[in-house]
Amino acid sequence: RWQKVLYERQPFPDNYVDQRFLEELRKNVHARQYRYQAVVFQSGAVVQQLCSVCVFVLTWWYMDAGMLSPQGLFGAALVSSLLGYVLFDAVDGGAGRWASGRTRWADLKSTLVFAAFTYGFSPVLKTLTESISTDTIYAMSALMLLGHLIFFDYGANAAIVSSTLSLNMAIFASVCLASRLPRSLHAFVMVTFAMQIFALWPMLQKKLKARTPRCYVGVTVLFALGAMAGLATVSSVGAVLFTSLLLAISCLCPYCLIRLQLLKDNIHGPWDEAEIKEDLSRFLM
Repeated sequence: RWQKVLYERQPFPDNYVDQRFLEELRKNVHARQYRYQAVVFQSGAVVQQLCSVCVFVLTWWYMDAGMLSPQGLFGAALVSSLLGYVLFDAVDGGAGRWASGRTRWADLKSTLVFAAFTYGFSPVLKTLTESISTDTIYAMSALMLLGHLIFFDYGANAAIVSSTLSLNMAIFASVCLASRLPRSLHAFVMVTFAMQIFALWPMLQKKLKARTPRCYVGVTVLFALGAMAGLATVSSVGAVLFTSLLLAISCLCPYCLIRLQLLKDNIHGPWDEAEIKEDLSRFLM
């Protein structure tokens, strides 16, 4: 009778196995079963980030066309930032602030330093890319915003995720676009707004998602509707395409994922690579 051992001679070829070999076959041992509602909820992070990029580009377009004044944008951004700041602490009752040990005075100082630094260098930002053609600026901005969407932290544990790189690419795109605005004040307000929507807004999103899922869903829907309405004022075709993209990401892609999970057929058995689960750190000392 054949035995799965190496220390005895047996009258069988080296690659011989009997019918018992497949008794240890296991399928989809580590396969995860997803629920459609849960996948749709998780897709809200992608939807919100796409809407953030859309709102940023629309805001720049309105300022470049002279339909939005920098004073009006700065005032609206300031009010929304104050409301978001209060909501950020109210969601968890200040537990996150107490755990981090950061005070409101420290937040105020950081805000003032950033605003003063950006305002002081706004003339430099305005003239930074004068020697570069406008088409090149638009191409670089589109590429940087695309990279921001690719490397953004949507909650997945993957090597491609890099919050720092994603934020830097978004700020670089905002600087490029701000350099094509009429005045230095426009550039200052545009870069400030970019920091709010690409750095502060995702932090509030994550807090709402972790603490109040229903509020997070409502904010996501309202934000998407606002982005689509703003895009409709510029291009009806663009609004239809953008709406189709959001629906595909939030509804169609989760459905496809659930259907493809039913076709998964991973096999596991005695042919798998052996895993050492014992702690061997004592041998390294």
